[in-house]
Amino acid sequence: GNPDLYGPFWIATTVVFILFLTGTISQYLASHHEKAFVYNFRLLSGAAGLVYGYTAFVPVGLWGALKWFNRRSSGATLGETAGGSINLIECYALYGYSNAIWIPVALISWSPISILNYVFVAVGFAVSIVFLTRNLWPVVSGTEGKVSRGLLIAVVGLHAGLAIAIKFLFFAAGPAAKDIKGDEAEKGERMVRALLGM
Repeated sequence: GNPDLYGPFWIATTVVFILFLTGTISQYLASHHEKAFVYNFRLLSGAAGLVYGYTAFVPVGLWGALKWFNRRSSGATLGETAGGSINLIECYALYGYSNAIWIPVALISWSPISILNYVFVAVGFAVSIVFLTRNLWPVVSGTEGKVSRGLLIAVVGLHAGLAIAIKFLFFAAGPAAKDIKGDEAEKGERMVRALLGM
């Protein structure tokens, strides 16, 4: 069918609110009810920044890179387009729909068992990266061999960064992680937050 922006926008919005909700549940369970629980609304702004930022900027970067490398490999001038290209709306739709897997992942990743959270996030990453690479390969393969491999590595790397950020920003509060790592878990969380500007 035709690409749209309606679905990707609402998927991203749902992911933001589900990450906030389940991240809050995860923090509540990790607090051991020792003191009054205080909601961390930075999780909401962090989820919005992470999901909307990833969904808004990564597709533009990929689209621009594909336009640049397709034009270079085909010898097209600035006003012409090369074959096998993808338009910006298709890039947004592709990345927006690839985020759909994070809804069920977030719903089951609030478990206090840290290893389960790692497994759930890894499965979500695997499903979404298969979706992305399967749909991007016909377009990316139109570029030179080294370029296509580089673009796919960049797509996988950026998506891995999203998965790691989701795990450590929203589901690292499990009691097992706090008991084993202590200050190291907090340092890692502070580093990820600093990188994302939260």
